[in-house]
Amino acid sequence: MTRAVVFDLDGTLIDSAPDIHAAANRLMGRHGFASFTAAETRSFIGNGLPHFIACCLQARGHAPDDALQAQLVAEFMAEYETAVTLTEVYPGVPEALSRLTLDGVLLGLCTNKPHRPARAVLQHLGLSAQFPVIVGGDSLPVRKPDPAPLHAVIDAIGARHVLYVGDSEIDAETAQRAEVRFVLYTEGYRKTPAHEIPHARAFSDFADLPGIVTQLMS
Repeated sequence: MTRAVVFDLDGTLIDSAPDIHAAANRLMGRHGFASFTAAETRSFIGNGLPHFIACCLQARGHAPDDALQAQLVAEFMAEYETAVTLTEVYPGVPEALSRLTLDGVLLGLCTNKPHRPARAVLQHLGLSAQFPVIVGGDSLPVRKPDPAPLHAVIDAIGARHVLYVGDSEIDAETAQRAEVRFVLYTEGYRKTPAHEIPHARAFSDFADLPGIVTQLMS
């Protein structure tokens, strides 16, 4: 039985909010907008970079402007690959990934973070070898919660029995639409109570994840 666990990235494996917050303030400051609190930018994370920039503009009272949004997305992308120095791996992640690999579970990554920044931060944190298959927010014409990115990871891995691990409402909807069981990490960037997010299991400590995988896939 080929088993696989596919992970979200931001808010699930890594806490990248501090780097995203700092980069957003640098970007918006250059264009004359007031800086954001960490809580503001954290609330914008999860639905891809264009959505993140749109939220930034809306939060500062700027009317929809496709040209400005496209410019800010391009400028943000230019520094996104090096915006890694404040990002940290959540406690227990490396050990959990190693345990899953030793148990014969294949790993993949399905994130709305653009592909190149996702690879860059994984490389910086020493996690890139764990994820031979990565689908980012710009890898396909659509992004989560469309199920196509998750299906693309599953197809590339070639697994028949799959779990998706994420931290947000978007991740839960993605799994539901892809008809994949969802495991919720409760310490990430979700905006609603955990009990309101559909999931097969929930956990707050990555030490518990290998056992959950074994139970759900036995």
